[in-house]
Amino acid sequence: MKDNKIDEYDEAIAYLESLETFGWQPGLQRIEKLLSILGSPQNDYQSIHVGGTNGKGSVTVTLAKILKDQGYKVGQFISPDMFDFRERIQFNGNWTEKASLVKQIRKIKEAISQMVAAGDEHPTNFEVSTALAFLYFSEKNIDIAVVEVGLGGAIDSTNVITPLISVITNVTMDHKEYLGNTEEEIAKVKAGIIKNGVPVVTGSLDSDVLKVIEEKAKSCGSKVYRIGYEFSALPKSFSKRGSYFIFQNKDWEKRILFSLVGHHQVRNGALALETIWCLKENGLIIDEEKMRGSMEHVLWPGRLELIEYKGKRILLDAAHNVDGAKHLGLALKSIYPFRKFVFVLGILGDKQRQEMMQYLGPVADAIVVTKPNSPRAGDYEIIATLAKEYVSDVILEPNIEEAVAIGLSKANENDIVCITGSIYMIKEARHYFKGGLLK
Repeated sequence: MKDNKIDEYDEAIAYLESLETFGWQPGLQRIEKLLSILGSPQNDYQSIHVGGTNGKGSVTVTLAKILKDQGYKVGQFISPDMFDFRERIQFNGNWTEKASLVKQIRKIKEAISQMVAAGDEHPTNFEVSTALAFLYFSEKNIDIAVVEVGLGGAIDSTNVITPLISVITNVTMDHKEYLGNTEEEIAKVKAGIIKNGVPVVTGSLDSDVLKVIEEKAKSCGSKVYRIGYEFSALPKSFSKRGSYFIFQNKDWEKRILFSLVGHHQVRNGALALETIWCLKENGLIIDEEKMRGSMEHVLWPGRLELIEYKGKRILLDAAHNVDGAKHLGLALKSIYPFRKFVFVLGILGDKQRQEMMQYLGPVADAIVVTKPNSPRAGDYEIIATLAKEYVSDVILEPNIEEAVAIGLSKANENDIVCITGSIYMIKEARHYFKGGLLK
């Protein structure tokens, strides 16, 4: 980086990583000022806003896949990434080009210099990433962006858009230090993405949470589409191909094969279908059979993802909170009822570890506890103590790669090694497979 100028992709990534020192800061004033200097690129196209505690990534990629297959030019913004930063910002299913990312980072860096010179606060890492996505989508002249909320909703940096429709997948306990100590408090924050006159689709089943969402929607004059009311999803069966379910709303009833597996993914698939249907009712041109076909080919790594490595079955799942652990435990018992499971488990210190273990422990035959590569890892040895309440075969190994190796050595050809606990841990665990199946 000569004279503080960004010329190469690695320099752009290093610059983004340097912004992590600003942490997470509430408020929209920084992102609004930054986007204003950049010409408000978020207003150059239509958008869909996807929030919630769990499942928002699955819904985001499913919506993007459906819209792309319909012939629309689609932007997709997700976080965090599983492989590479460019995965977060995609155009028609392709990662951001390195050259484009470098070019946009230069523009953003110059805009930030203007902000700081004027006495404004420096934007955070996620705010810059959000601006980068919006700027890239504008450059690509997209038709529609599917934008996943980063954290919360009301004061998340993505909440500067006025979408065609909003989605709130569900609301459960997570990120209490930022969002609130009850589900109702968290729901108020997440309902902050609801805009005046913009419909909202939700998969929440909790009556208290639904009440919060409905009250916010009513105050905004926004129609609410609720699973179990305006639309439904009836799970039928699960296989390696995915989840079979019956989707129904007031106009449409179809048997759906969704490539993502699990009861929770049935809900997510139904949310995506109802969202598209609402857009169709408002004029978006949609081929219904092509939409069904898209559902069969959604790719979303790290969500009950089954791979093989040197004759061993490995399942990667990003369960990182209580709700995620609950659905993972249920999925393993229902999809693989006669298998033994060796867990490689790393849970961040700010999560509800004991509650998560209540769902994972009873499924496990052995557990290798490891330490996520994160400042938020906390005292990982506590997990081993919790695990011993459910299974006697517990091993403590702080190095993730070594933990994966131990997990593989403990499994026979009929067992499944389940690597889970956090997205960041799964990302690092993949390094073990470099040179093998995964590259």
